[in-house]
Amino acid sequence: MCLARYSRQSFLGDQAAIRNCVVGIVGLGGGGSHVAQLLPHLGFRHYRLFDPDKVEDVNLNRMVGATLADVANEAPKIDIAARMINGLQESPDVIAFQARWQDVALHLRECDVVFGCIDGFAERRDLEACTRRWLIPLIDIGMDVHQVDPDPPRMGGQVILSMPGGPCLTCLGFLNEQSLSREAGNYGDAGYRPQVIWSNAVLAASAVGIAVDLLTDWTRSLRSVVYLSYDGNKGLVAPHPRVAFLPEKNCPHYPATQVGEPVYLPA
Repeated sequence: MCLARYSRQSFLGDQAAIRNCVVGIVGLGGGGSHVAQLLPHLGFRHYRLFDPDKVEDVNLNRMVGATLADVANEAPKIDIAARMINGLQESPDVIAFQARWQDVALHLRECDVVFGCIDGFAERRDLEACTRRWLIPLIDIGMDVHQVDPDPPRMGGQVILSMPGGPCLTCLGFLNEQSLSREAGNYGDAGYRPQVIWSNAVLAASAVGIAVDLLTDWTRSLRSVVYLSYDGNKGLVAPHPRVAFLPEKNCPHYPATQVGEPVYLPA
């Protein structure tokens, strides 16, 4: 590995934490493809990739690294991410699963940090529950566009660090019974999910920055809740106002006693 390559990011301090970190990326479509592109540029060498899908033509408006040839060849999305990583790192440690993460969840235990780049509230809830049980920081990203006539479309998104012991997605109000019930009621109707490449790029870059700060502590300021809100219409990323009104800093939804492998007791 050519350490001189990273001389211009020496302000990060000792970068061994970056080289040694095992990163999980769940979802390699829009946001996840950006994450998979950014991390090897920084020197990350160890990856666990999770996505069951193949590249389709409708992915090309937002999926970094995918080509027309990949669509024709029905290439798995994990292969596109692995190709980008291998193009930037000599002999990286890449283990990719063309499967739902739930079906290979034990491999998430190998990760030091996980990026959640998936759609849906229930999917996020399940992934967070898994990473919390194994005390793994989860960085969630996502975006959406809402149309309320006669106003123009409103583009929004979020980057949330779900840190074991700290506030979770439910504490922060991002997940709630209403959103989960509404999604369950629409089960089977994926509908139209607006996505564009620049919003995914903004959110993924912000998420990667949080991960680097988490590993290197280069800003010496990552001590509080991280919930960033993205206003795509204004081009702004800022702390979500809800953070200032959290009733408590500790999470009641994932007690410290509920860690490790689940134990099923006989009835």
